[in-house]
Amino acid sequence: MTKKLFIKTYGCQMNAYDSGRMADVLAPHGYGVVARPEGADLVILNTCHIREKAAEKIYSELGRLAPLKSARTKDGGQMIIAVAGCVAQAEGAEIARRAPYVDIVLGPQTYHRLGEMVARAGRAAPGDAPVVDTEFPAESKFDHLPEAALPQGVTAYLSVQEGCDKFCTFCVVPYTRGAEYSRPAAAVLAEARRLVAEGAREIMLLGQNVNAYHGAHGGGELGLGGLIRELAAIEDLKRIRYTTSHPRDVDDELIAAHGEVPELMPYLHLPVQSGSDRVLAAMNRRYGRDDYRRVVDKLRRARPDLALASDFIVGFPGETDADFAATLGLVEDIGFAQAYSFKFSPRPGTPAAGMTEQVPDAVKTERLAHLQQLLDHQQRAFNRRAVGTTMAVLFDRQGKRPDQLAGRSPYMQAVILDAAATDAAEASVSGTVAQVQIIKAHTNSLKAVLAPQTRTDGMNSGAVEGAWA
Repeated sequence: MTKKLFIKTYGCQMNAYDSGRMADVLAPHGYGVVARPEGADLVILNTCHIREKAAEKIYSELGRLAPLKSARTKDGGQMIIAVAGCVAQAEGAEIARRAPYVDIVLGPQTYHRLGEMVARAGRAAPGDAPVVDTEFPAESKFDHLPEAALPQGVTAYLSVQEGCDKFCTFCVVPYTRGAEYSRPAAAVLAEARRLVAEGAREIMLLGQNVNAYHGAHGGGELGLGGLIRELAAIEDLKRIRYTTSHPRDVDDELIAAHGEVPELMPYLHLPVQSGSDRVLAAMNRRYGRDDYRRVVDKLRRARPDLALASDFIVGFPGETDADFAATLGLVEDIGFAQAYSFKFSPRPGTPAAGMTEQVPDAVKTERLAHLQQLLDHQQRAFNRRAVGTTMAVLFDRQGKRPDQLAGRSPYMQAVILDAAATDAAEASVSGTVAQVQIIKAHTNSLKAVLAPQTRTDGMNSGAVEGAWA
C-alpha cells in the first residue's frame, strides 16, 4: 500500500525543486505525494531562512501538526515529521528543543539520504532524539539522487548550481547552502532531456548564483552562456529561463547568448539591492551603481526588448535619506518590469545583524511604501505597453475560472486567456506556445484572446512585434 507523503514548501524556486527531488527519493520507498497533511505518514516542511520571522512561521506550522501526529499515534499509526531546508540547517538544535515531536532535521545538502533517515525515524522509540543531518557532505547530493523523477509538467525547474561564495553581509545563504557548486554539464543536459521527454517545454535553470555556473564539460568548463546554447539544441525545448543571477557574474558569453539564442527568454532577474554606492559597499555586493548600469546597457544592446526584474532592500543599517534617494534615482533611470522589495531584517549570524545605525522600523516602512509605489507604476506602465500587441504565450495551467487558461509571456507576465470570450479552440492551446493578442492590462496580469491564424506548433519565444523601450 502506498504511504502518504505531504510536503509544504517555503521560499524560492530552488526549494520547490528540492521538494520535488525529495519526493523522487522517497518514491522507491513506497511514498506518494498527497495534498493535505491529515492522514499523512510523512510530513516534510521544506523551509526558507531568508526573510524575517521565517523560523517562527515554521514553529507555528509545527504547532498545527502536533495534534495530527498525536491523534495518529493514539489510533495506532505513525506520522513522521521532518523539517528540511535552510531553517533546519541554521537552527537544527533549536528545532529539536522547541519541537521535540519533530522526528527528522535535515539540511538542504543531505536530502539524498532521506530514505535512510526516514527508516531510522520509523524505528525510533518514543522520547528518542530526532534524526539530525545538517552536515555539508564531501560528495554532491546530485550524484546520489535517483535518475527517475516525477514529471513536472509543461514548465520545469532544473537546479544547475548551488551555494554562494559572495558573503553579502545581510545574507544567510553561504551559511545554509554552503560553497558554490556547479553540476557537470553532462548531468544537467541529461536531466533536461528527461524533463523534455516527459512534456516540459520551458525549463527554469536554478541556482543561488546561477550565472556563476562553471560546470565540467569535456576537458574544461562551461559557463552559463555556453550551457544555455547546449540546452537550446534539445529538440522540443522551446523556452529557457534562469534565476537568480548576480551582477558581477554577467559575462560577455552570457550577454551574447541573450542576443543570439531565441530560446532564451527576454526577461532577466538581476538583483541590485540598492542604488547607493555607500550602502552597496556595506552590503559587500562588490559593485557600484555605475557597474550595474553598464551591465544593463550591455544586455540591452544585445537584446533591445529585454525586460528587467530586480530585488531591493530598504533600511539597510546606516541608510540615509540621500542613500534612499539614490535607489529611487536608479529605479527611475533603468526602469523595471517587475521587482521585489523588502525592509531590511537582520538575520542571526550575519554581519549586518550586528551593525550599528539600525534604521527605525517606521522609517523603513515609509521608504518601502515610496519605493513600491514607484515600482508598481513602472510595472503597470510596462504591462500597458503590451496592449494591442501580439505575443507568444506558453499556456501551462488552468486559470482561476474553469473556462480560463493561464500562461506566461516571454517577459514573465501572467497572461489569462478567457475561453468564454472566444471559441472552443482554446482547449487545443493548453500546454503549447500560442500567439495571442493582448486586449487588457492589469497590475499583475494581462488579458488576451487568440490571435488570428494561431499557431500551436511550439514556436520559440515569439517576442512582441518591436522592441520595448
